[in-house]
Amino acid sequence: MSLAVIGLGNPGSEYEGTRHNAGKILLDHISALSGIPLEKKQGEIRSGEGLWLGERIFLVFPETFMNVSGRVVPWLRLRGVESPSDWLILSDDLDTPFGMVRFREKGGSGGQRGLRSILQAAGSEAVARVKFGIGRPLQIGADISQYVLSSFSREERLRIPELLENGGQLVERWIRSKSLKAKG
Repeated sequence: MSLAVIGLGNPGSEYEGTRHNAGKILLDHISALSGIPLEKKQGEIRSGEGLWLGERIFLVFPETFMNVSGRVVPWLRLRGVESPSDWLILSDDLDTPFGMVRFREKGGSGGQRGLRSILQAAGSEAVARVKFGIGRPLQIGADISQYVLSSFSREERLRIPELLENGGQLVERWIRSKSLKAKG
C-alpha cells in the first residue's frame, strides 16, 4: 500500500510564508519529520518518496496555482496511489480559527479552491484532510483573496511551530490508522 500526503499552496517565493501556503508549510514540516525530502521535480509536481511509520509514503507539492491543484491526481494514479481514500490533503482553512489544526476524513471543499480542484479531478469527496486554521480577516468586508495571500502576523508566526507539531501528529495518526486498516 502507498499513501500520499499532498500539501497545497501557490508556487514561487512571493507566496512563501503566506496564509494560503499553510498546507505547503505543513508539508515541509512533514518532510523534515519523516526524513523524506521533496527533492524530485517532474513537470508541475515536486515530490519525495520513502518509508515512514512502516508505510510507503509520497509527499507531494503541486507547483501549480491553487485553483488547478487537481492536476496532481493523474500523477498520483500513475504511481499506484489510485484511491482518493489513500490521499491526505494539507491546506489552509478560513473557517477554522487561527491556532487550530483539524482533521476531516472526507467531505466537501468548504470553498478551498485547491481542495475543490482535487475533489473534482478525483470524482470523490472521500479524501482525508488536515486543515490549518487561518481564521477570517477581522475587518468586515475585507478582501478574502488579499487576506489569504498575506503573510502571517508576528504573533501568529510565534505560534506556528506548535501548530506544525499538532498537524504532524494528525498526519502520523492518519498513517497509523491506514496501516491498521490494511493489516486488519
